[in-house]
Amino acid sequence: MQQDAAPPPVRDWDPETDDTLVCRAVRDETHDVKTFVFAPRRPCLFRFKPGQFITLELPIGGGTVQRSYTVSSSAARPHRLSITVKRVPGGPVSNWLHDTLKPGDTIRAVGPLGEFTPGDSLRDSGAPRKFLFLSGGSGITPLMSMTRTFDDLGEDHDVVFVHAARTPADIVFRRELDALTGPGRRLRVAHVCEGIGNETHWAGFTGRLSLPMLGLIAPDFMEREIYVCGPGPFMKAVRAFLEESGFDMNRYHQESFNFEELSAELAAGESPVQAAPIQEAPPSTGFRIEFAKTARIFTCPPDMALADAASAADIRVPTSCSRGLCGTCKTKLISGTVEMNHTGGIRKREIDQGLILLCCSRPTSDLVIER
Repeated sequence: MQQDAAPPPVRDWDPETDDTLVCRAVRDETHDVKTFVFAPRRPCLFRFKPGQFITLELPIGGGTVQRSYTVSSSAARPHRLSITVKRVPGGPVSNWLHDTLKPGDTIRAVGPLGEFTPGDSLRDSGAPRKFLFLSGGSGITPLMSMTRTFDDLGEDHDVVFVHAARTPADIVFRRELDALTGPGRRLRVAHVCEGIGNETHWAGFTGRLSLPMLGLIAPDFMEREIYVCGPGPFMKAVRAFLEESGFDMNRYHQESFNFEELSAELAAGESPVQAAPIQEAPPSTGFRIEFAKTARIFTCPPDMALADAASAADIRVPTSCSRGLCGTCKTKLISGTVEMNHTGGIRKREIDQGLILLCCSRPTSDLVIER
């Protein structure tokens, strides 16, 4: 009997050949947080490590805006990929996503990228590990991706997950996290809320996360590997009290840049302003850099990144990772040459089209840049 030929394997998603994603679903998580689920146009598999992010290219305000969001879905479910976005007051991107993006719409994306991951988990050490996840606000997303992946793969890690929110109504993924703590599971969850809001029967922790509170929640925290993500002040406070406790900071990991805060900062700087008069810097100090659209000219030494030189000249440039990873500062090079050392935040075909990343590009001649 003749056997049917095996179906061809499903290929991995490659934004170099097809960077278009289709929105398949939009879910409300809280009153100001939504999850957006994406899939490729043709059957493909997303390959990523939990904790990584993707950079979206969105049609906003008659142009294209790039913004990075951490993947919140499980890396063990490769047919779909989701991001979970908090509406930022005045934020053009988060508000556009909440108000405009709907199932069936398409966007462009690059990634996944990022180094804030637990590695290959069991394969790294050959045995389960002890984790402590500490998140604040929408910083829960990379840690939720890790938790979902561990659960889907049946990896028997000992995880304590502590999430801080303003009120119980602001806790993202609350029901799912509580459901994952059932019998036979090695996940413990503690929610910490600054206030109780309308939930008068709240039985969780109240106040702000502190070292004494952490000692009550996870008495063995000194033995755990700690992953932290949240607003800048939250991560700063956590790092300070862990250092105070004598924790081995070699086992401390935090997301190195906060996409939500970047969104808020960019929104605050978007009001129209009068372009500054063109003033050339002395040519002996470096190369002449011209931002064509905003009529700004400054000088950049050959050993300095363009974004750093612009900042030194009081010129605002949207950046996030500062190492060529997220693609936020991608822009068109009209003329001149640069040396660019990126880490995945730009596609080869974009480079061929003359795009560069300002955060990791150093001039090798005078430049004209479309910005």
